Amino acid sequence: MGDPQRLRDVLASDSLLLTPEEAAQILRIGRTTIYALMKSGDLRPVHIGRSCRLSRGELERYVNRLQSPPAPPAERERRRSRAITTDQGGLFDLVHSPPDVP
Repeated sequence: MGDPQRLRDVLASDSLLLTPEEAAQILRIGRTTIYALMKSGDLRPVHIGRSCRLSRGELERYVNRLQSPPAPPAERERRRSRAITTDQGGLFDLVHSPPDVP
């Protein structure tokens, strides 16, 4: 990750954009976790050329979203409200019906 003193100086200066390594240090998680969060869309990086950076505001947005309880998706609520059935009648009727034999 480089020189620890340099990293402390960068973090103390309130940089607008952070490298994934610096963001991981601030959130106290692993660098691989930062990349996984970016891939899943939970963290939105800024791309400048081939460089990937995260804004401090994006890190704050992510942490605030973790702290607030998630609203249940409408689809999940619909599934819960349906009665559970074990009736499997007609399950295979459409898949394989015997051929007509003359």
